Amino acid sequence: MQQQLLQNRWFQGISLALLFVSIALFSYTGNILFITPPFAFLYIILMGTNWKTAYWILLFFIPLSVQLSFMNDTLSTSLPDEPITWLFLLLFIIMWVRQPDMIPKWWWRNPLVFIVVLQFLWLIVAVIFSKEQFLSIKFLISKTWYLTTFLVLPIWVFKEKRDYKKGFLIFLIPLLLTMVVILYRHWQLGFRFREIQKAVHYIYYNHVDYSTVMSMFFPLVCVALPLINKRKWWWKIVIILIILFFIPAIILSYARAAVIAVVFAIIVGLAIRFKLVNFIMPLFYGMIVLLLVYMTNNNKYIDFRPTYGRTYMHKNFTDHLISTFRGEDMSSMERLYRWIAAIRMSKDRPITGYGPHAFYYYYKPYAVSSFRTYVSRNDEQSTTHNYFLYMLVEQGWPAMILYAILIVMIFAHAQKIYFRFKDKFYRNCTLGIAMMLAAGFINNFFSELIETHKVGALFYLGIALLILLDKKSRDMKAEPDASLIQS
Repeated sequence: MQQQLLQNRWFQGISLALLFVSIALFSYTGNILFITPPFAFLYIILMGTNWKTAYWILLFFIPLSVQLSFMNDTLSTSLPDEPITWLFLLLFIIMWVRQPDMIPKWWWRNPLVFIVVLQFLWLIVAVIFSKEQFLSIKFLISKTWYLTTFLVLPIWVFKEKRDYKKGFLIFLIPLLLTMVVILYRHWQLGFRFREIQKAVHYIYYNHVDYSTVMSMFFPLVCVALPLINKRKWWWKIVIILIILFFIPAIILSYARAAVIAVVFAIIVGLAIRFKLVNFIMPLFYGMIVLLLVYMTNNNKYIDFRPTYGRTYMHKNFTDHLISTFRGEDMSSMERLYRWIAAIRMSKDRPITGYGPHAFYYYYKPYAVSSFRTYVSRNDEQSTTHNYFLYMLVEQGWPAMILYAILIVMIFAHAQKIYFRFKDKFYRNCTLGIAMMLAAGFINNFFSELIETHKVGALFYLGIALLILLDKKSRDMKAEPDASLIQS
């Protein structure tokens, strides 16, 4: 069918005409966006003939995608991954209309799916009661195509070991390429702390987004990737070199949360190995609750207010770390400024919240002025810098509680899957994915990166893979032992 399509004269004519028009427009305007239509046209044809190959291409371009808003202030999207997810949503709708029962029953029965579906349903409720309807509807549509592309479609993509191996490598290779480019740019800028934003420009929103992707993928490099070609001695050397490349890259991203995330991922990995992971999140949540009780008792948090004139951005990372403990770091104090505002806001709309993407427009009257910093004007319109509070203030208590439950279930589920497998490859895949999501959890405790295209893709794809590995582990456990059959 593909060969017949390529030999069709109408197809060839349209392709050549589109190519020539695009080249002419690019030559006349100098706008690189005019080069994209021929590739988009061919990609749509590929989706219609072999959508799984098109899906692998999407995974490859996620690390390489750039923000269109950096080049054109009138639009805000990432190319080419976000438009591709739009196409996959359309493709899924067409497939589902043709075959309504295409999603298997075992997928719907998975507890992780159940929680994510509840999150999505509550998101619809929050959008209905939103104070910023237009922005919230945009958020809902965006969430829909991300869940479809990275949570649902992997059902038909990741079936065998070779698919997991292919997926790891397809994401790793472009990620390494972006790391090389960013490190080279940063090297030209003298690896200075304040220049990291320039180094990641275009490729990532900011250095936090960049460090989060690296810290999330790093556990997979350490745990799962070595098994892809374990019999080859040279592959072990390649893995060691990649690990040695990741470590300084994460450190030089100058993001404290990413370093903590890697440590937390190791803790979760060890906890799964020793069947202790079910204690991790209850302990974590308990510590947060105790801290909140302590800080709110008699308004104790006021004692930690910064000195406005001494709270600023530092020139090097060492001073940045020292100032964090002294309460003189601008980004840390700005987080407290937003967190306090978010908690106070939630009292007025505790159930449905203010609506997705509404925090920025309503938080300042709730902020405590004594925690104000030099960046409190918030020109970039960023939000709470904590995913729990982000859920609380924009979607209410139900959304925050569902997210808390989801994280607990992810790790508990991963531990069950890990010990259900006898196959070392799948065991390590399960462990690596759980550690990846653990790193993502810590990064999101200090930001709301699940809503960014690269981190969000990794987060939901990680959940999708755990769901598939759960099914795989049950099927393999149900299979009769080969040795018993032979005897």
